[in-house]
Amino acid sequence: MRNIKLTIEYDGKDFNGWQKQPNKLNIQGTIEQAIKMVTKEDIELIASGRTDAGVHALGQVANFKTNSKIPIDKIPVAINSNLKKSIRIKNAEEVEERFHSRLTCKRKTYRYIINNSFEGTAIYRNLETHIPIKLDVYKMQKAIKFFEGEHDFKAFKASGTSSKSSIRTIYEGNVYEKGDRIYIELTGNGFLYNMVRIISGTLVDVGMGKILPEEIQEIIKEGKRERAGKTLPPQGLYLVKVEY
Repeated sequence: MRNIKLTIEYDGKDFNGWQKQPNKLNIQGTIEQAIKMVTKEDIELIASGRTDAGVHALGQVANFKTNSKIPIDKIPVAINSNLKKSIRIKNAEEVEERFHSRLTCKRKTYRYIINNSFEGTAIYRNLETHIPIKLDVYKMQKAIKFFEGEHDFKAFKASGTSSKSSIRTIYEGNVYEKGDRIYIELTGNGFLYNMVRIISGTLVDVGMGKILPEEIQEIIKEGKRERAGKTLPPQGLYLVKVEY
């Protein structure tokens, strides 16, 4: 039995998220069907974590067990030939049997993209979030640093979060600007349901002057969801990288 690790890129626009669910188009089920076409086996694809409906990935990681003898370098081409163009297997490698995409994950990096121009964009509207009010990037850069370290992030999780603990570690947070676009990047040991989108919404409030950068410390400490910003839409969010 071989354990195959896949690195996957996808445009989440047309999918109801990663997780397999009946009668809804999802990424996990779509890839599993494509793998079945190649290996003739019913396999279970285990991801580093679920992404929500509309969320994208540049470097999602998933693994599956197979008895197939297909050469490792041929696997991406074979699976891709049975997939929609909105999902691409970027890489495949054979890993040790105990490798588990979710349980052995050490760090994840997410990116949120904001189009901060006045008029927005027609072409990239499903790949970023448009905020026409000019944001103060310097204040956002100052504020994101207060998220770094180990904290209880209960103020930054959506209701319905199944995780027992809301304590997480953010190793690095950055905000940077390129032309009309603002990029928010967070690397951590794990993220709660909607946590990146809520942190990004809070940083937008900082950029608008509704919240002072220094207030982030109080919001984390108080742990009240209503003190944080709104949950930004899914189309601006990307799972960039998963590290083991």
